[in-house]
Amino acid sequence: MRSGFTTGACAAAAAKAATVVLLGRREIDRVEIPFPNGDRHGFDLHSCVLQDGQVTVSVIKDAGDDPDVTNGAEIIAIVEQQETDSADVLIILAGGPGVGKVTKPGLPVPVGEPAINPVPRTMIRAAVIEAMEETGIRNIPLVVTICVTDGELLAEKTLNSRLGILGGLSILGTTGIVRPVSAKAWTDTIDASMKVARAAGLIEVIVSTGRTSEAAVQRLLNLPEEAQVMMGDYLAYALKSAKRHGFSKIYLSGMWAKVLKCALGIPQTHVRHGALEMEQAADLLHELGLDRQTADAMATANTAREIFLRLKDAGRDDLIRAVCTRAREYAVKRSGLEVEVFLVTTEAGVVEHV
Repeated sequence: MRSGFTTGACAAAAAKAATVVLLGRREIDRVEIPFPNGDRHGFDLHSCVLQDGQVTVSVIKDAGDDPDVTNGAEIIAIVEQQETDSADVLIILAGGPGVGKVTKPGLPVPVGEPAINPVPRTMIRAAVIEAMEETGIRNIPLVVTICVTDGELLAEKTLNSRLGILGGLSILGTTGIVRPVSAKAWTDTIDASMKVARAAGLIEVIVSTGRTSEAAVQRLLNLPEEAQVMMGDYLAYALKSAKRHGFSKIYLSGMWAKVLKCALGIPQTHVRHGALEMEQAADLLHELGLDRQTADAMATANTAREIFLRLKDAGRDDLIRAVCTRAREYAVKRSGLEVEVFLVTTEAGVVEHV
């Protein structure tokens, strides 16, 4: 199946191209940018206009074989010089038409900011700085505004409004690459990974929801590379696959939202297959020892991440651990194997282990 690029990668490519044209005063029709893993990829420009001291560049998103509502969307970057005598902030990143604004807590972007996630922000800044280096014009304060044509209409096909992202799409991506997410592709990949691990003589396997959680646990366990199995959202399938392929132990690694869904016994953890209901999470926390009034307040949280932050702020690490323990119990029941659960955050790596 063919991979594609995230909206974040497209925004970074458009931003670099616009910066090159603005500072280098030369026309280009293609640009290459760095990706978080050290790779580089090239992008064809859809449009490029220099007018009144600003450059507007667009890239058409190709999501590959992923069924993404943003496939074919026009991702735009507008770059212009800041009108300031201070270069304390070299690059100001803004959201324009078609990019949503965060209005509720619990997301990785603060309330009031454009919905451009942390990795895309880093990619955009890196691409713009690279453009400055290529043109030889450094330390020029710039404003980079990201837009999406018809983004507000496209956002109606997503869960953005439920999450408090209003007025457009989110600019997303943790690697810059969109991997196909068809069920058959995922389950085939899970089974293939299990087979490779068994062929390598392994009896223990790391089953993780994503690269961040996988890497955090691998740093602790230092198992052979073949032991790493990416399950994505296919929790129950991966657990049963480990049993079928003859493993004796599973190291289950995930971030809070996925671990919480596991504790709730939700077998397929993607939002398309049942969004995490805050009421369910609140009831679980009450069952695990949280008083009813505080649990009911948790039901007002915008996201699972917000619940996690509230528990941390309240010093309720005991409840976080209890959720992980409940997730382990579900995983043991589903797989029939010994299971250890690792809770991972982007910022701190493994924060709980049961």
